[in-house]
Amino acid sequence: MYEDVGMYEEEDYLLISGIEHFIFCRRQWALIHVEQQWSENRRTVEGAILHEKAHDPAIREKRKDLLITRGMKVFSASMGVSGECDVVEFHRLESGIPLPGREGLWVPYPVEYKHGSPGITEGTPLQLCAQAMCLEEMLCCEIREGALFYGETRRREIVYFTEELRQKVKNSFQEMHQYYQRGYTPKVKPGKSCNACSLKELCVPKLLRKKSVQSYLRERLEEEE
Repeated sequence: MYEDVGMYEEEDYLLISGIEHFIFCRRQWALIHVEQQWSENRRTVEGAILHEKAHDPAIREKRKDLLITRGMKVFSASMGVSGECDVVEFHRLESGIPLPGREGLWVPYPVEYKHGSPGITEGTPLQLCAQAMCLEEMLCCEIREGALFYGETRRREIVYFTEELRQKVKNSFQEMHQYYQRGYTPKVKPGKSCNACSLKELCVPKLLRKKSVQSYLRERLEEEE
């Protein structure tokens, strides 16, 4: 399954969470992860609060045949990514794998926490699938599904890790690595989603739709002269 293990060095790893930014807008991802720019809005702050609780490694639960861990660090040498899972549940099942210090066999089940309610966001299931693929590589197992937990509705949405979804994850990370290595920030494609973007003021989508940043700066410098 992971024939390219060892392809990326640890210093070249990208953040798993970046795939959601990348799918939402390649330029947004590059501004954050290539140019190291960031800006908060209400959505990002509320989402950070939800994730802070979900990522607390001090919170662990054990309920009979269920073990819950939070903030578990994961990585994939084949995809060149690393990050943390909000929650990984381990269900005690005969089809599972052994865990150090635990009796029986356990099946990993990643759960990603999201602020708001379910919507058509392609990057969200890709992020969850990427976490599952990292767990598979680390634990030498197969994970068929996981769940997205939405803070607004307090409900879960099951995500099945199909071959199509897995291939999209791999293709996205490959493209992200290419941009990162080149230090390249793609041009913007303005749309309705720009209004909800926390980087709207840094990206300046309306300006870039008409002219390049270089042209704008050149004109301003000429005006000063």
